[in-house]
Amino acid sequence: MKVENSFRRGALDSIPIALAYLAVSFAFGIAGSAKGVPVWAVTLISATCLTSAGQFAGLISITAGGTLIELVLSQVIINLRYSIMSIAIGQKLESRTKLWNRFLMAFGVTDEIFAMACGRKGEIGPKYFYGLMSFSWLAWTLGTFLGATASGLLPQMVMNALGIAIYGMLIAIIIPPSKHNKNIVAVIIVSVCFSLLFHYVKLFSFISSGFSIILCTLIAAGAGAAFFPVKEEDE
Repeated sequence: MKVENSFRRGALDSIPIALAYLAVSFAFGIAGSAKGVPVWAVTLISATCLTSAGQFAGLISITAGGTLIELVLSQVIINLRYSIMSIAIGQKLESRTKLWNRFLMAFGVTDEIFAMACGRKGEIGPKYFYGLMSFSWLAWTLGTFLGATASGLLPQMVMNALGIAIYGMLIAIIIPPSKHNKNIVAVIIVSVCFSLLFHYVKLFSFISSGFSIILCTLIAAGAGAAFFPVKEEDE
């Protein structure tokens, strides 16, 4: 079986991902700066985390004065999917890939990189994956730095517009599958309803924004698993 193990090929394949990351991380930089996080700190977050939804949830929890438990739980729940993706990528790697390579590569597992890596025919090698993740990481970090730096130079109207870019990206992720699967729509509605409940009903005012994200995620996922279980395919 052919093994793709070219750093250059991985770098070329990462160009579409890098361009998208540059735009979204720019919005994260603006959001972090708007909440009073220093440029160096918000850039360091992107350089060491590489998780869009997790970073925004963490930013909300940190700036809202959430507890460390809230922060950790939200990150574990939001990023739990990466463990499944890592297992799938592990099956795509050539068998001689060493353990230390696998640990380093795990840092660069994201939704888009996972899709690109698993979409290639045949097995992949560490060099290819490093090319795929290196430029994506660079674009994500650079975009955050540029966004945080430019926030003080751009007009408020432009900052407000760019600040909602992440929500546009998340909506773009859920809309396509929702068109073909009503179960996904139902799970989204459950999550939205409980989010509104925690935010507007005074009885739940003691629940912080961090725990609200955790509860909405668990309730929606639990409802989806209970009422819309995925049928196992026959071998």
